[in-house]
Amino acid sequence: METTILIGYMAGTLTTISFLPQVIRSWRTRSTHDISFIMLTLFGLGMLLWAVYGFHIGSLPIILANTITFALVVVLVAMKVRYK
Repeated sequence: METTILIGYMAGTLTTISFLPQVIRSWRTRSTHDISFIMLTLFGLGMLLWAVYGFHIGSLPIILANTITFALVVVLVAMKVRYK
């Protein structure tokens, strides 16, 4: 595997995994009070745009990392609405 692609997979894995503790904590506590809805919206839009960019340039690491992270953001937004 090319070094650049490997770096992309590692970066994507780390940034996606870094979002998991917040999702898990929110799920367990049933609380999203301290999470900004505006931040989630902007972050989610950014992840979606990164995924679209990844499709345009044909970069699987960018597509995977940002699609998965976008899905986690959607889960947090759903929890934010449900636990309000």
